[in-house]
This record gives sequence, C-alpha cells and structure tokens, in this order.
Amino acid sequence: MDGRSPVAGIDEAGRGPLAGPVVAAAVILPRGCCPPGLDDSKKVPVARRETLAAVIREAAVAWAVGLASVEEIDRINIHQATFMAMRRALAGLVVQPQHLLVDGYRLPDVPVPQTAVIHGDAQCAAIAAASILAKVARDRMMAEYHRLYPQYGFDRHKGYPTAAHLRALAALGPCPWHRRSFAPVKAVCTGPQGGAGPGAAEGQGAFDF
Repeated sequence: MDGRSPVAGIDEAGRGPLAGPVVAAAVILPRGCCPPGLDDSKKVPVARRETLAAVIREAAVAWAVGLASVEEIDRINIHQATFMAMRRALAGLVVQPQHLLVDGYRLPDVPVPQTAVIHGDAQCAAIAAASILAKVARDRMMAEYHRLYPQYGFDRHKGYPTAAHLRALAALGPCPWHRRSFAPVKAVCTGPQGGAGPGAAEGQGAFDF
C-alpha cells in the first residue's frame, strides 16, 4: 500500500455451495478500528457473527454488499461470478476507497490500487469485517430459501454439499436455487434418462436483498 486512506477490505462468502448466490462485502473501517472478537467468519459462531455484523455496520466509515446470482454463476463460472459480486460491493460504497485489500486474489477490472492478501480474513481487520458481513447476508438469504424449499435443509448446511444435502438433491432433484453448472447438481439434472432428475422441485421464490 502507499499509505493513503480510506482503505476497503473485500471478501466473499459462498464459493463452494451447490445452491444460492455468491455474496461479497466491501468495508471501510476507521483507522485503528478492530471490533473485539473480529476474525475470519468461518471461525466465529453464528450468534457472534450476527452481533459482530451489527457492530461493523455501526462502526464502518462505509460498507456495502453485492452478489452474483445462481444464473450468473452458471453462465460465467463461480470464479468470475465472485469477482462480479466483489465489484458490485465495491460500487455500492458511498465513500471512494483509495486502496483495496482483497482476500486471496487481485480483483480485475477495477481502477483502484489493491493488494491481494492470502488468508486475509484472518490477518486484516477490514477483510475480516467484509467476511462477516458477506457471510451473515448470505446465511440470511439461505434461511429464506429454506422457508421456500424446506425439504433441502438449507437452514442447516447453507447449500454446501453435506451428505444430507446430497441425499435430498438425489431424491428430489434441484430447486431454482441450485447451481446447475456444479457437478453434483449437473449429474442429477442429466441423470441416466437425461431428464431433470427425480421429483425436481419447481417454483421460484424471491429475496428482498
């Protein structure tokens, strides 16, 4: 970095699941701000994440959340969709950052100087804060999808390929929130008969993001 401020941390949640969008957050924290207990969202218990998210939103100079939809993931692949969600989060900031700290990879097609930080959500307060906001936002969305399609157990596994999720997917086929470009979902969609899979769930829900 060149010492300029403000600096935005950017991170995502939801690259690995079989269902739901990928969500990213961008956060600008005041210089020296590090809320107690802040850490990589995967290491923070659910209740604590919710509390931290409220603290971060209150303390932040600016924050924003962006997403890429299931349809976009299937069309351009999860890697590019993650970048899309990050750029949307960055565009949502009401304060223009002078530098970006991005978890893992450099973010292409943005004019702002940046640094990619490997395991940044465990090392950098702004990235960890973005990790928390992205995870909380995505978990809330998956809870809504569970209300619409309770048979898949989205409230428990959040779309990740757990044994229970794979069993439900095999028995029911995919719902509109499943990523059909991901191998386990694609296998059910094509199936031995080339159909949509057994009992494919139908219907569409909406989430007021």
